[in-house]
Amino acid sequence: MSAPQTDGPRASAAPRQDVQALARDAQAPTADTDLVIDARHLSRSFGSLQAVRDVSLDVRRGEIYGVLGANGAGKSTTLRMLCGLLDPSSGSATVVGYDVAKHPEEVKARIGYMTQRFSLYEDLTVTENLRFYAGIYGVPRRTRRARVDGVIERIGLGDRRKQLAGTLSGGWKQRLALACSTIHEPPLLFLDEPTAGVDPLSRRSFWDQIHRIASEGTTVVVTTHYMDEAERCHRLSFIFRGAVLEAGTPQEVVARRHLRVVELDVPHGARGAADALRDDPRVEEVAPFGSRLRVAVRDRDPGEVARHVLDPLGVAYENCGEQRTTVEDAFVALVHEDERAHTRSQEPAP
Repeated sequence: MSAPQTDGPRASAAPRQDVQALARDAQAPTADTDLVIDARHLSRSFGSLQAVRDVSLDVRRGEIYGVLGANGAGKSTTLRMLCGLLDPSSGSATVVGYDVAKHPEEVKARIGYMTQRFSLYEDLTVTENLRFYAGIYGVPRRTRRARVDGVIERIGLGDRRKQLAGTLSGGWKQRLALACSTIHEPPLLFLDEPTAGVDPLSRRSFWDQIHRIASEGTTVVVTTHYMDEAERCHRLSFIFRGAVLEAGTPQEVVARRHLRVVELDVPHGARGAADALRDDPRVEEVAPFGSRLRVAVRDRDPGEVARHVLDPLGVAYENCGEQRTTVEDAFVALVHEDERAHTRSQEPAP
């Protein structure tokens, strides 16, 4: 039985998250750590286009596992293979105990799947949508009413149970989509960019729901290109050009890059200062935030590097101090490393 597809619109901005809250959310699970997903060297081609070229990952019971990368990196294609919706061109994957190539229907029956384009029936009410998906997922009739009522109360849709799904706001549609994807209480839930297009408050509320679901024993795999959301995952993989660049906990991924970050306030000439810093091989990344520049440097004092670059140019700036290195900083550094390696591989041999 195919899992119904779900939808979440696309968000345009990611709010800064409270560091302590993120660290609390990302504490590793202490429950059973059996493998729920074991994927090895997955690849998938569409004609001459190789969307996924080498993806290996393992996901353990009770984890929130993030699959991160830019648009077009291969995240959704990887998820569709793991869900049994696409056959791998090569490689293998076992999901909830079943080989995705040999037993895709068994995989589909035991997972929840929420995509960017959720097929909510807009002319049905909240309750009717939940009853419909409960039937699709095979929830027994004798428990269906209680299951639907329980889900409605848990996600806070009690006042909207008779409201048509088409009249819900984006955030409430998202909640309903999540409820429909989990109405059968699957052991594994796939979320494909679920927070796209909703407001920051709804995004935070949605992540609270994800952590609640995981705490109740469901393993969650979520794809996103919002790097702040990576900090809410137990472990993650970065995908770029269809391959995994890095994997581990958010803290491990950041630590391996050996980055240090400083913020500079440049009230005049910030663009020229940014260009000069980017041209220096010691500088990994420069990101402007208004008149401020966020400068990432590997294995060096970023303030000293900025001084060596900007002082000879006569640029006036204030050093605002060293900042916490984020998963986004690590991802950008990884992409730059891959791009440099790719460029070198294309150069003719001497």
